Order: sequence, then structure tokens, then C-alpha cells
Amino acid sequence: MEAENHTVLSHFLLLGLSEDPDLQPTLFGLFLSMYLVTVLGNLLIILAVSSDSHLHTPMYFFLSNLSFVEICFTSTTIPKMLVNIQAHSKDISYRECLSQVYFYIVFLGVDNFLLTVMAFDRFVAICHPLNYTVIMNPRLCVLLVLMCWLIMFWIALIQILLAKRLAFSTGTEIPHFFCELAQLLKVAGSDALINIIFTYVAGALLVVFPMTGILFSYFQIVSSLMRMSSIERKYKAFSTCVSHICVVSLFYGTGVGVYLSSSVTHSSQASSVASVMYTVVTPMLNPFIYSLRNKDVKGALRRLLSRTASCLCGITEF
Repeated sequence: MEAENHTVLSHFLLLGLSEDPDLQPTLFGLFLSMYLVTVLGNLLIILAVSSDSHLHTPMYFFLSNLSFVEICFTSTTIPKMLVNIQAHSKDISYRECLSQVYFYIVFLGVDNFLLTVMAFDRFVAICHPLNYTVIMNPRLCVLLVLMCWLIMFWIALIQILLAKRLAFSTGTEIPHFFCELAQLLKVAGSDALINIIFTYVAGALLVVFPMTGILFSYFQIVSSLMRMSSIERKYKAFSTCVSHICVVSLFYGTGVGVYLSSSVTHSSQASSVASVMYTVVTPMLNPFIYSLRNKDVKGALRRLLSRTASCLCGITEF
């Protein structure tokens, strides 16, 4: 089949995680449950932070932004897969596919940058506690979050503009459960060298700079903790970092796992299954990690649920 220009291309075919019809109901139920848990868990974090004045600090401001990004990130990929399973279809339109690629890049990158900003926040809080409120003022916090979004908006836009230059065959099969850029470039019917170069350069920069920031922040934090004489102060300072360390490890660990699985096996199916870890499992676990490890968040959630229950009881009685 000859490659057709994108102006007349109508749709792609998403092969999904499995073509076995007997597995489709199981996959639908599993991913619907995981999606609902992800949305509900992260939404509760946002509501708890916004409704509790004790959590109106930079640390929890960044956490609520991270939860919002996790909801958007998961909503970019899972709903379309659930609709296709339910409709017994593999179709995704050309515009839907490019939109999925664009928002996937944006939310993945913002997620990455927010983890770096949160590491910087912990560095300032532990290494410069007396100047913390001065340095991490509301204006800087908002500016840091806006910078994360602006950088990724432009990088994703360039990727999409480059992708629109490519030609594809009508009914091109994408061996994935969503339109991932790497898979899209593999099935392109025209030369994608410029796209590949930009993807590698942007990907390297988006990994190297955030990782350098996180490692530098924690190197300074560990150095500061080593100089503390009080064991109690060391434990209290380190306990504020544990949840973030877990989330960073999960985020980069699953990302490395996906890269290694695709490099070693060269199997699109294996890569798709591994991608589930950082597109679905990681966003689902993050609210549990922060709520279970953080007394302030647990207290805010209890107060939120208590107020909600009281309101519901009042409505019922009325």
C-alpha cells in the first residue's frame, strides 16, 4: 500500500495490548478500575490541599499540581483505549492521534519538571530553613510551575509540527494502546530522520537537566543532614523527602524499564506492556505514596471526608 499524505489520511489502527477477544472484557475492567482509582486518588489530594489552610505551603502547592498533571496524563491515553475495547474497534483518527501525542508529551514533561521543582523545594527547606519563606515565595512557586508548562508546550508543539510533515498509509497499524511518538515514527512512510534527531536531543535534555537538578538537590540535602547533630532533626527532615524519593524512583525506574525492555526484546508488545507501568500504574500509586507517608495529608483527607460526610448527612436529613 502506498504512503498517502497526511491531508487525506483518515485514521490509524491501535493494536492495543492484546488482540485476544477473550481478554478484552478483563482488560476493560482492569484499566477502568485503575483509571477511576487514579482520578479519585489524585482528585482527593487536590481537594485536601486546597481545602486545608495548613497545607497552603509551596510543598503542597507543587503536590497538588503534580496530582492534576497525573489525572491529565492518564486521561490522555486510557479513555480512548476503553472506548475502543467497548466498541470492538481499533480506529483512532489522524487528529486524535496527533492530539494524543501532543498532550502525552506535555504532561509527561511537566510531570518530570515538577519532580525536579519539588526536589529543589526540599533542598531550600532543609538547607536554608531560615530563608525558606523568602526564597520559596508564592510568586516564585507560580513562576516555576508556569515555566514547566511553557517549556513543554513549545517542545510538544515542535514535535507535532515535525510529525505533520510525515506521510502515512491509510489504516497504518500502531503496535501500542495509544499513539506514542516513537511508535508513530516507526510506521511513518516517509523519512523521519529530523524527527528522530529532535526526539533524541529533546529527550536527552529533558532527562539530563531534571535528573541533574534532583541529584544535586539531594546531594546537598544529604550533606546538610550529615552536619546535623540531632538524630530527631535528621529523621524529621529526611521524612519530608521520603515520599518524593519514592515517586522519583518509581517515575524514572519505570521509564528505564520501558527503555530497556524495548532495547533488549525489540518487541512492540513487550514495550506496550511495560509502558503501562508509567502511564497507568505510577499515576495511580502516587497519591497513595504521599497520603500514606505524610501525616499532614492524611489529616487533611480525614477532615475533608468528615466534612463531606457531615454535608451528606445534612442533605439527607433535610
